[in-house]
Amino acid sequence: MRVLLLTHYYAPEVGAPQHRWSALARVLTGLGHELHVLAPPPHYPGGRVLPAHAHLRPGTTATGEHGETVHRVAFRPHTGAIGGRVADEVVVAADVVRRGRSAVLPRPDVVVATAPPLPMLGAGGRLARRLGVPFVAELRDAWPDLLDVADQWSGEEPSRLRRGLHGVSRRARGGVASVLTRQQRRADAVVVTTDTFAEVLRGRDVPTVHVVRNAAHGVSGYAEHVPRVPTAELRVLHAGTMGRSQGLGTAVRAAALAADRGVPVRLRLVGAGAERDRLARLAAELRAPVDVVGPVPHATMGEHYAWADTALVTLRAWPALEWTVPSKLYEVMGLGIHVTAAVGGEAAEIVAGREAGTVSAPEDVAGLADAWERLAADRELLRVPATGRAWAAEHAGTDALGRAYADLLEAVVAGAR
Repeated sequence: MRVLLLTHYYAPEVGAPQHRWSALARVLTGLGHELHVLAPPPHYPGGRVLPAHAHLRPGTTATGEHGETVHRVAFRPHTGAIGGRVADEVVVAADVVRRGRSAVLPRPDVVVATAPPLPMLGAGGRLARRLGVPFVAELRDAWPDLLDVADQWSGEEPSRLRRGLHGVSRRARGGVASVLTRQQRRADAVVVTTDTFAEVLRGRDVPTVHVVRNAAHGVSGYAEHVPRVPTAELRVLHAGTMGRSQGLGTAVRAAALAADRGVPVRLRLVGAGAERDRLARLAAELRAPVDVVGPVPHATMGEHYAWADTALVTLRAWPALEWTVPSKLYEVMGLGIHVTAAVGGEAAEIVAGREAGTVSAPEDVAGLADAWERLAADRELLRVPATGRAWAAEHAGTDALGRAYADLLEAVVAGAR
């Protein structure tokens, strides 16, 4: 089977979607399938290609880590602002369609488009129709429902609401939502990452919805978390995207509040994202016990996990995010690290049901500070049973998820034939 993947994010970039498809690529190629990838040069999150990846310019083709063939398409450099990012997404989607129809690429048996960004779904459906092959739409987030809170995407900077997507009217957003729902209904299969969002789409007459969760990616040299010898300081780690949907401003404020109460807490934020600079400014303004660290290679994450007493997983209090499970949750559960989960919905149920950590309501500053105060006072609460690791191994193991995806694609191809 020959699979053509359309994605805005791909290795050697570092991030959740890149890790997801790197793991899936390993399994697909290991099963003997041929995988071609159409993606722009690595330019996340800064909007410009780093010098180390300058050779991966548009128009080049290279063999990926797992034997997949990666074709680089055009993109539009940007500074990270929403308007520039959307323009980049549109340019990438347009060139994906152009390159996908060229004679350079062999005709695939199936086209898979992963979103966000949303223009990639339209590109995938259009390219699949032109090639006369089935189309699989993958939704890593709850779209189109996240459009309902588009006026909150800029976090705590209301002046930005007049720019980019934040200037569109509710009527326009409703039109975009209708288009997305039609695209989902027309796809030969829709892949989502949670059970709850799958049920939502089925209730909207999206006929073929399948769940392939994000994976619990292992960390090189760090197979299982060993709680460190307790000291006075409670160490909290957030490792991953510092984006608008994570709501990490709540964590910074909670750390400041806990410190004001005399709780010896230290929060470390590791990663990149649209909110990183704002979070650093907020921490400095509040004199919060927070360290903001830039992105690090995934292979070196073991040293940060070894430093931590608990791993923070957080989301905004947006209704659509109750159908979302952050990919980082699977990783930290798989390592056996205590989780501080400032989330709701399915993610909260997973943590509470497996006794994997402490659950706090999303965007509740006082509640999160209370949780850290309890953990600092009673370090035995940081010891979690093996149920969380067992659940992650069963439901988020990379090999099982990759085989499930391969079986799904084979069934779609067979159905089309």
